[in-house]
Amino acid sequence: MRTALTIAGSDSSGGAGVQADLKTFAAHGVYGLSAITAVTAQSTIGVTTFQALSAELVTAQIEAVMSDIGAHAAKTGMLATAAIVEAVAAAVADLEIPFLVVDPVMVAKSGDALVDDDAVAIIRTELLRHARVVTPNIPEAEVLSGMTIRSDEDRRQAARNIAALGAAAVVIKGGHYPSSDIVDLLYDGERFRDFRSERVAGTSTHGTGCTFAAALAARLALGDLLEDAVPKVQQYVAGAIKHAPGLGRGHGPMNHFWSVY
Repeated sequence: MRTALTIAGSDSSGGAGVQADLKTFAAHGVYGLSAITAVTAQSTIGVTTFQALSAELVTAQIEAVMSDIGAHAAKTGMLATAAIVEAVAAAVADLEIPFLVVDPVMVAKSGDALVDDDAVAIIRTELLRHARVVTPNIPEAEVLSGMTIRSDEDRRQAARNIAALGAAAVVIKGGHYPSSDIVDLLYDGERFRDFRSERVAGTSTHGTGCTFAAALAARLALGDLLEDAVPKVQQYVAGAIKHAPGLGRGHGPMNHFWSVY
């Protein structure tokens, strides 16, 4: 059976973070492993508080599952502190974890900050060079690239800047971009490809970024090429929003099991 590892924070509302990742892996027929980096108290309305785990405990979790079960792919989510980012980057290198998808989580859907500035700096300098692909949204891409994105050419230049940090490929997600459809941009270090998908109306969008990255890791674990995986991931996320259960009073969770492979 194919396996995938999520290295991310726990979401008490179940819509994002490790909980969303494990649901996504399961929906794709991939056995999910986890290393929790932080525990958050959050709902569909916002994040009340969170506590980062020690970098040593994060490393121990990764080593435990990799030494026993192993992973065909992995993804990172909330890495709250610089020490955790450094520990994860070292573990990925030392354990030769394949097909790393870096979701550079910085802000929750509610607008609450989830990482500190030092952690962002280490993501840029240490973690991205181990990434098979990094999946920022527009605001995250602006931080990583050091530029403002206002046009299609800006987005392409931002992708170049992020790839120059060491990532093998970049997918800048288009959810924040003002367009009728969502256009996700893939840059593989040589060429650009636009992937267009339907923009689904509604507020059940909690955990979309986590779910996108987890689905991408699952597809890579299953052996898909990156350019083949992206449109499948778009379809999966759009369907999960369409079939959302309508829970909560804010940005509600999606239905990760609307389609099971």
